[in-house]
Amino acid sequence: MTTDRAIQLAADSRDNHLTLRRVERQHRLIELLGAAGRPIPSAELADQLGVGLRTVERDLARLRESGVPIEAAPGARGGSRLPRLPAPLPVVFTFEEIAALIASLVALGPTATESSASAMRALVRSIAP
Repeated sequence: MTTDRAIQLAADSRDNHLTLRRVERQHRLIELLGAAGRPIPSAELADQLGVGLRTVERDLARLRESGVPIEAAPGARGGSRLPRLPAPLPVVFTFEEIAALIASLVALGPTATESSASAMRALVRSIAP
């Protein structure tokens, strides 16, 4: 293997690892916002996630751009919040959508968190005979 090829493989591995860490962090961020019941300042989120303030702000922006309805509350008691219904609405997926979700969870690591493991079990049960 050439040195250039080895360097590229190492860079790809690092990039994949960083992407995986970002996905796990954004997953945790959604869970924190959904469970809080109050706006959480970005500095508090950064502390809970063990990252810098700018990283949290970038993650919040990415999630908003993806359609996650994260609201910003101004003021001394402000921060980010995720409005929630008392219970999630039922969701119906096509087989292809279930396949996409399963593939995404496999990439994340289907047991990375309890909620991802639970989601994986539910998705597999929905297509298993």
